[in-house]
Amino acid sequence: MTDWLVSIEGTEAGHTAALFLALLAAFLHAVFGALQKGRHDPWLTRGAIDGSYGLMAAPFALFVVPWPEPHMWLIFFIAWVIHCVYKCLMAAAYTKGAYTVVYPVVRGTGPLITVVAAYLIFDEAFSGTQWLGVAVLMAGIFGLAAYNMVYLVAERDTLNAALSLAVLTGVFVALYTTYDAYGIRATANPFTFLAWFFMIDGFLFPIIAYRRWHRMENAPDVAPLLRRGVLGGFIAFFSFGSIMLATRLDKVGEAAILRETSTVFAALIGWLVLKETVGPRRIVLMSLIAIGAIIVEFGG
Repeated sequence: MTDWLVSIEGTEAGHTAALFLALLAAFLHAVFGALQKGRHDPWLTRGAIDGSYGLMAAPFALFVVPWPEPHMWLIFFIAWVIHCVYKCLMAAAYTKGAYTVVYPVVRGTGPLITVVAAYLIFDEAFSGTQWLGVAVLMAGIFGLAAYNMVYLVAERDTLNAALSLAVLTGVFVALYTTYDAYGIRATANPFTFLAWFFMIDGFLFPIIAYRRWHRMENAPDVAPLLRRGVLGGFIAFFSFGSIMLATRLDKVGEAAILRETSTVFAALIGWLVLKETVGPRRIVLMSLIAIGAIIVEFGG
């Protein structure tokens, strides 16, 4: 499997594989976000998820994949710090705003910064058509933010904080997407990066979640939380693994933008599962984000 993946890097087959991997990551990431925003406190859910995937990754990291090269340890440490900050911001944003408010802004802010970073770091360039797609995507994002500020009266007290946290979280999405793309390219075996990343990344948030749970007056039952954590752990493997493999096989900027079709899945999940009011205008604005991503993909 590893040899085949390495052999198609930068080829047409690699481009096609990256397309499907990015779309898979888009759907799974929307599901993952809904799990974190669902019935439990977002900090507790994230702790259960991180603990689950850290434990599940450990046997693969220690006994299955090749051990990391010496230069990878610093890369893992920096990636861990970036992801810890991102997850704290994400959990804080979800405590302030609804899923359909926070998620599209987070997932939409990141791609523009990622595209610029990919140009500076990986020497990737976009065509005029692709920049048009970026403009459409950003129009959907800022239009959605403006709509939320005007019409979501019920959340007025926390809306500004939710949107501010969402934008800042989006900056860290761009940062981790670009840096992780660098990391997975820095090792001979991409599965070495994935297995060790998940094991290391699963360390901090279970501690934060336990301390938060312990201080709660009406702490939730642990069993349902752990079940959600295990499910989220499996989803995280395939979601994060898919987008990281896509960034190794093909362009980082295109993969990052195509993943933002997750906003369409997020709208459907928020409406059908979380019973949040979406409305036709917000659906149109979310769809603009997805349309912009599609233009970027096929305009190259």
